[in-house]
Amino acid sequence: MAIKRRLSFNPKSFLAKVGEGRSIHAYPRERIVFSQGDSADAVFFLQTGKVKVTVVSKRGKEAVVAILGANDFFGEGCLAGQRHRIATATTIMESVIVRLEKAAILRVIHQEPAFAEVFIAHLLGRTIRVEADLVDLLFNSSEKRLARLLLLLANFGKEDKPEPLITKISQETLAEMIGTTRSRVSFFMNKFRNLGFIHYNGGIQVHSSLLNLVLHEEPRIEP
Repeated sequence: MAIKRRLSFNPKSFLAKVGEGRSIHAYPRERIVFSQGDSADAVFFLQTGKVKVTVVSKRGKEAVVAILGANDFFGEGCLAGQRHRIATATTIMESVIVRLEKAAILRVIHQEPAFAEVFIAHLLGRTIRVEADLVDLLFNSSEKRLARLLLLLANFGKEDKPEPLITKISQETLAEMIGTTRSRVSFFMNKFRNLGFIHYNGGIQVHSSLLNLVLHEEPRIEP
């Protein structure tokens, strides 16, 4: 008797289709995906677009803790016992996002090694990024932190091809992400533009030459 061969599982196809416990939604710019304090009952996968993750303190001070791009998961804290969201996720451009209910993603992680591998790779990548951000904040100048952030936002260093044109993002947001003031960000952005590292054209166009500032120690002009 012939034994039916199980079709191989494709994580990309799984995340591209609506199914049991998962749905796909299109979000306009500046739409909240979930808010700090909401019930944590699902994980999200960003198909296209960008999402800003922010945290507000008890005193009302807001901080930007991450900017996420295509193929990023977020909201995974619910899988580690997190009952309520500790941050707010907001789109900063038109985005397509997959919502995976907690039970659905736990099931596929346990049943499909290929998906588990993709998800674990994401978690490891996120951990490495957080550690790198901490080192950046502790030891690098604000100029170098800004250069690194712009390169990350443009996907330099990722497997996907770089996206040199960054969607419109305020200098206030950039300042919050690197722990400095808007005036210092403005100073360095003008410097980068004068040196030909970036260009403004409805967004921020990042050139690969900006890598030189991150990879090599150079004299820095402080305002």
